[in-house]
Amino acid sequence: MRHFEYLSDAEIQRLFHRAPQPFTVDTDPGMLAMGLGATLYSPGTRPRLAADIAKRAAYGVVSLVVCLEDSIADEEVPFAEQNTVAQLREYAQTGASGPLIFVRVRSAYQIRLIVDGLGEHLPVLAGFVIPKFLGSTGVEFLEEIEAASERTGRRLYAMPVLESPELAYTETRRDELEGVRQLLMKHRSTILAVRTGATDLSSAYGLRRNRELTIYHVHVIASVISDIVNVLGRAGGDGFVITGPVWEYFSYQERIFKPQLRESPFKEHDERPLRAKMIDADLDGLIREVVLDQANGLTGKTVIHPSHVAAVHALSVVSHEEYSDACEILAATTGGVKASQYKNKMNESKPHRAWAEQLLRRATMFGVINEDVSYIDVISASDQL
Repeated sequence: MRHFEYLSDAEIQRLFHRAPQPFTVDTDPGMLAMGLGATLYSPGTRPRLAADIAKRAAYGVVSLVVCLEDSIADEEVPFAEQNTVAQLREYAQTGASGPLIFVRVRSAYQIRLIVDGLGEHLPVLAGFVIPKFLGSTGVEFLEEIEAASERTGRRLYAMPVLESPELAYTETRRDELEGVRQLLMKHRSTILAVRTGATDLSSAYGLRRNRELTIYHVHVIASVISDIVNVLGRAGGDGFVITGPVWEYFSYQERIFKPQLRESPFKEHDERPLRAKMIDADLDGLIREVVLDQANGLTGKTVIHPSHVAAVHALSVVSHEEYSDACEILAATTGGVKASQYKNKMNESKPHRAWAEQLLRRATMFGVINEDVSYIDVISASDQL
């Protein structure tokens, strides 16, 4: 797999100073987590799930979750379990190398059911997503995943979702996050990334963010995300990759506020029609939230519509300026500060080092664009809206 694999060699050369690198499920976990990008959710009840996976992979999806939890009704669970196994076996027989496929289970018994059901086709599965994860409830899931890995000789990853009311409420959050941290550290080799469930967290307060607002405008939920990053996202080897919460909207509705996409960048890149198309697809709010995700220490994003993927991935590409800064910071082995090559900021080698190291990991997975290229050009070339 490789991000933007659908682009021609000529397009890659036109857009990228440093092209995205190929990866597999066996790639270093830290790099793999950084490269998850837009993780597309799909209900396990879809009758043509195998064909859907193949179609989305061709259009740039590199991580996908088949959901057996909240996206399906309780009475649909038996069918969803059977359908998921059958569809993943069918997809495995195509011999495709991607995307990274995870199953979101609602009960721990489903882990063995899926693993045993896939049998010789288990390599199609990268791991499991664990909903409503807490230190007190996650043990059973993690132990079941690790038992399956040991039994089959194939490493299966876990991605816990932090979304329970106990994490939302101030009086219980601190202790619960510490419990989660201790459990994740105990099972660190199994944890690929930590996901944030803003929809469930919001439900603890009877809230749902408007399409014209980001999750960071909902202060009570923004504070939860802040604490999650504080406890689980620290630099220095103790932190985990934490992914951005789901963006729920995908069609145009009447607006209260002006669109959030500035016109001038699109004008400069001769892409005014693309701006109109993105606004019509309701992607301006998504783009703003992805930028704020990154500013707050989150990487990648949960998405529920294929039109979201190109935007999330384009915004994950590293700019030439950022790459230049990171290389300069890492080259300064004895400390110090100097003006950036772009002459618009200072680069202080010691305090900026952790940022630079993380940025270069993202550059490996998503690439570095040329100096005169912007995310707008990458979205335009993707033609996935």
